[in-house]
Amino acid sequence: MIKILWIAICAVLVASTAWSMQLSDFEVRQSELSVEGWQGFTDFIFLGQAFLTLTLAAVLGAVIAYHPRYTRAADTLEELEAPKIYILYAVIGALSGIMVVKYGLIIGFVLFGIGGLIRFRTVLRSAHITGHVILVTLIGLLSGLDMPHIAVLATFFGFVLIYVLHARITYLIDIRALSQELVAEAAVAYRSVLEQQGCRVLSEKKNPEKGRCSFIFSVTPSITRGHLEDALESKIDASLKGSLDWEID
Repeated sequence: MIKILWIAICAVLVASTAWSMQLSDFEVRQSELSVEGWQGFTDFIFLGQAFLTLTLAAVLGAVIAYHPRYTRAADTLEELEAPKIYILYAVIGALSGIMVVKYGLIIGFVLFGIGGLIRFRTVLRSAHITGHVILVTLIGLLSGLDMPHIAVLATFFGFVLIYVLHARITYLIDIRALSQELVAEAAVAYRSVLEQQGCRVLSEKKNPEKGRCSFIFSVTPSITRGHLEDALESKIDASLKGSLDWEID
């Protein structure tokens, strides 16, 4: 029993010494962290390099995201919208790398901590929204770390990127309660009306056994859901109408 107690005391002492050494090393590294504050806006070379880095990340992310093997096989709303998420995450990764290279590993530990908080403590509807949450969190972190020039650059770049990625809104419409023998005819009618409204149909599924069909399509933000519902209500023959269930991303 005494031997066990002695071993435990020795283990505690060793652990305490190791922790003290790590804490001292952390404090030294923390003291080395220096930021420019508002003067960072005058560092045009760094801002230019950071902008090029973010652009490169977005382009390389798009190369993978829009690989023909992926886009041809996609047939669900999540799969069709995934490339936008990949590009946004590529930019987030590049932004994190810029911060670590410029300001040290201390920033990296902070990023991992925030990432864990978002991953395990935040419940969001989709990865799309999660990407936006991570981006704005990083922007807030940059502001808090006295790096306003990078925060402004990240905000500008993210704003433009989101504007480009969301130039078209993607919808999933599920049409139910159709007559089984008229499912094919109803699908043609619904597709025709959607295309007349300027929609680009990305996927179409028909299930005659259940009397339903579904479409995934994209359209410009100028065409609202209300406008589409009015068109479908007025231009579809009553015998081909079904109940509509919408999903928007």
